[in-house]
Amino acid sequence: MPLNRSDLPTDVLALLSQGTVIPAHPLALDASRQFDRRRQRALTRYYVDAGAGGLAVGVHTTQFSIRECGLYATVLEAAMQDRLAWSDRPMAMIAGLCGPTAQARGEARTAASLGYHAGLLSLAALAGSSEGALIAHCEAVSEEIPLIGFYLQTVVGGPVLSSDFWRRFALIPNALAIKVAPFNRYRTIDVVRGLVDARAEERVFLYTGNDDHIVLDLALPFAAMREGAPVQVRFRGGLLGHWSVWTSSAVKQLAAIKAELAANGGVLSPGLLALDSRVTDCNAAFFDVANNFHGCIAGCHEVLRRQGLLEGIWCLDPAEGLGPGQAEEIERVYRQHGDLGDDAFVRGNLSRWLA
Repeated sequence: MPLNRSDLPTDVLALLSQGTVIPAHPLALDASRQFDRRRQRALTRYYVDAGAGGLAVGVHTTQFSIRECGLYATVLEAAMQDRLAWSDRPMAMIAGLCGPTAQARGEARTAASLGYHAGLLSLAALAGSSEGALIAHCEAVSEEIPLIGFYLQTVVGGPVLSSDFWRRFALIPNALAIKVAPFNRYRTIDVVRGLVDARAEERVFLYTGNDDHIVLDLALPFAAMREGAPVQVRFRGGLLGHWSVWTSSAVKQLAAIKAELAANGGVLSPGLLALDSRVTDCNAAFFDVANNFHGCIAGCHEVLRRQGLLEGIWCLDPAEGLGPGQAEEIERVYRQHGDLGDDAFVRGNLSRWLA
């Protein structure tokens, strides 16, 4: 049956509205590049115990090629089963959707049948289409499941989208949120403008995917003009591949930002604002910015391997691995920013998660 946002549990909708940490769930493989069910379960348990408010599964960090390998439904079902078996607290479960309209609708039906609450819709496969065609695609997929729009950066295949596109997207009745991840201030503001033009700023939630400005996106108000007056909009939380590592620290960072904003009338201290550059420096290493994001998945795997959550950094594609110099950059980040990590938290729970 199609799923509408009005069908969502009120506690899940409230969680998304208030803002939360949603890590993009990696794929655990063994040395033969086969699905490692035990370590996949351990990852899910880690995110739940770290305090994540949701999980994004079947997305880029999970590796899009799970579809060609016949693992899409398997991986989505595993995350749902393991999350429900580990905790009964509310969590927003989000499934990655991609491909042409028929494929994306089929994936949406699969996700809804497994109990997922929303679909994060990648437009990369239709990057050469007109904005009208892209909106028609979004509308068709939204007939199956509430949608989270995805402004994907162009370097990994995302199309450039105007503020009018985002206005039209925000007007879709089953639109739930937008993951803003163009890694570009101008294009981020285009999303804000579109949302405000649609008068949807209270109904469609903004989540940052801008790994180069995570803290600032969460800390600063954005303003767009409507009828001669500024309308302020804030990012509620984040849906990030970066948050697949050091997740319990990310939860604490978001909580600290929210607490300080509430206590100081929406103003953050210089110390907390300065955290933005440190988190971005970590992301540059984890996402292999120096090599144009070649090792962005393997870099996150490497952090999880160091912690013992993954056995190795294997990806489905043997050509995917750490970029030149990336291992040294991750080591540098550990030396300089290790206090932002959560290795002690993982050490204290790892045996339980792997049991």
